[in-house]
Amino acid sequence: MLILKIILLVILVITSLLLTLFILLHKGRGGGLSDMFGGGVTSSLGSSGVAERNLNRITIVVSLIWGASIVALGLIARFSVV
Repeated sequence: MLILKIILLVILVITSLLLTLFILLHKGRGGGLSDMFGGGVTSSLGSSGVAERNLNRITIVVSLIWGASIVALGLIARFSVV
């Protein structure tokens, strides 16, 4: 059970960092960090570009993994025998 808890904690840390990065890369009203990494080129073409849609999908998948790891850690903490 300890190994599973450590694996889930590592997944939680990695997905937390990735989720923060992906949210900052999204196009905001004023541009934001996405313009610094080349988002300004796609913003003139429209917000429905392939890169923006892929970024949305990746962000959703990472957030689902993040949420599932939190739920799993909570269940382990609730039903642990120690």
